[in-house]
Amino acid sequence: MKIERINVAELSLDPSNVRKHDRKNLDAIKASLRKFGQQKPIVVDAKGIVLAGNGTLTAAQELGWTEIDIIRTELEGVEATAFAIADNRTAELAEWEEDKLNAVLKSLQDEGFELVDVGFEPITEETTAAPESSAEEIDTDAMEMECRCPKCGFEFDPKGSS
Repeated sequence: MKIERINVAELSLDPSNVRKHDRKNLDAIKASLRKFGQQKPIVVDAKGIVLAGNGTLTAAQELGWTEIDIIRTELEGVEATAFAIADNRTAELAEWEEDKLNAVLKSLQDEGFELVDVGFEPITEETTAAPESSAEEIDTDAMEMECRCPKCGFEFDPKGSS
């Protein structure tokens, strides 16, 4: 693979791209590009159509960038389309390890790093534990409960007994 730096005007967003980039996503990509620069190239086909990195190209254009790093793939047709979908889907299938993520984000924030630069909201000191309930426990087995169908009026016992 060879990384090239080319003029963004030579590239086209993939017209068959099935992944949407809403404003929040594009703002996060722009914040990342401003903070870290471009740390990985976008993938384009021989015609300059972006297969992976449509959001990055859009964000770079919004930032006024005139050049961007790319890698050209030799994939074409069905394989190129399948790669573009796989690139998005494989990232989507990953899960966060919430405890570790929260610890890392807290550490970054403690060091003065702006979490919005990586697409996260600032962490507050509020507790996330569920509030304790002061309600009494109710024994529904001792209650006579009947339900009525709102459409036909049929009455029934939700416990299944007659």
